[in-house]
Order: sequence, then structure tokens, then C-alpha cells
Amino acid sequence: MISSTPAPRRTPSASSSSSSSPSPASLTERRKAETRWEIARAAARLFVTQGLRTTRAEDIAQAAGIAPRTFYRYFASKEEAVAPLYAAGAERWAEAVREAPAHLSVAEALEHGVRHTLTPGAGVSTASWEWVRTLIRLATGHPALGKIWAEVCLTSEGALAEILAARLHRDNVAAPDLRFAAAVAGAAVRVAVETWAQGTAAPTGPEGPAELALANLRGLRGFWDGVAGS
Repeated sequence: MISSTPAPRRTPSASSSSSSSPSPASLTERRKAETRWEIARAAARLFVTQGLRTTRAEDIAQAAGIAPRTFYRYFASKEEAVAPLYAAGAERWAEAVREAPAHLSVAEALEHGVRHTLTPGAGVSTASWEWVRTLIRLATGHPALGKIWAEVCLTSEGALAEILAARLHRDNVAAPDLRFAAAVAGAAVRVAVETWAQGTAAPTGPEGPAELALANLRGLRGFWDGVAGS
């Protein structure tokens, strides 16, 4: 999953936000995060409009309004520059599963997460989905970018394992069945998005990424019942 905006962060409580002003360190970190996002967006625009191979790190730096040396303070390569976009989409998916109503089963919580992240206009704006298609295609066609995409998906599996453990009131997040369940869920969504990206279907409708992911997850409902009962 890819996002054109940062993943939502948990809002501090009113008491903590009103009792102190942002520290210089937090302001610096915020500026760094904003710069990372400016670079990521610039890289995505260039990859989509002129292609990955013809885009240089210097081109991305110029588009982001920074010096090339500044670019390399944030990213080691042009491919790494879009990692925040991949990561934010994966984080949105995991957070949507976390925030699913407590009474939902694991299967239902995963489907809730899909609806809230892969439905155009929910996690990613409708206009951004063609960018998503291009960036996913690039990830499956270029080894360096594919490595970034794979690393993001692996990190997402770890976060999802923690979320599933919390929903199932399990203490051992590293339990093999939880790790396997998270990997299966992540693969169901990843394959759906990649399948859609390789085709020409609209992002909505029965061949859109949300419906493809839901179909994959529904086919595994018996598996989720076994995880919940273990």
C-alpha cells in the first residue's frame, strides 16, 4: 500500500499538549519529517511522469527544492526516496486493523482494515490511485525498488502481529502462529494490490484492490478461526 500523505499519528492528550510547548528537538524532528515527505513526493512525481531509470537523485533534489547533498542526508539512493510512501500505506492498513471495533473477529477486523485503506477516497485519494499503480509496477519490475517494497511489507507484518496479539489477548507476540497469521494477512493484501496494479482495472469495483483483498481474506476465514481458537 502506498500513501500520498503521512500516516496518522496518535494525538497527544489535552493535558500533555497544553502543559508544555514543543521542544526544539521535536520541532527539528518535525522539519526533518516534512523534508522527507517533500523528497518522497518529488521522487514519486518524477518516477511516475518520466520513469525510474531516467530520474536521478539530483533531479529529485531539484524538484524538492533542496541541494543534492541534502538529499543524501535523508536517503542513500533514489529508490529509497519513495520508501516513506510505501511505509505510510502499510502503516495505515495496520492502524485500521488496530482501530477496528473490539467486538469484531480477527477476520472482520482485517476486512475492516482493507475497507478503510484500499477503498479510493479512504486511505488514498481517488486521484492518487494511478500513482499507486505505477509505483507498485515499478516495485515489481526493478530489483532495487522491489527490495524497498519487500522491506516495508516485512515491517508491516511485524506491526500486524502485535495488533493481532492484542486483539486475541495473547502475550507472546513472537509466537509462530501469530507471525504466520500476520504474514498470511499481509500477503493477501499485498498480492491483491500487486495484481490490480499489473492490470488496467479501475481502483473501484469488483476488480479494484479492495475487493481483490477482501476476496483473498474471505477465502481464509477458516484459517482465522483456527488462529483465534489457538
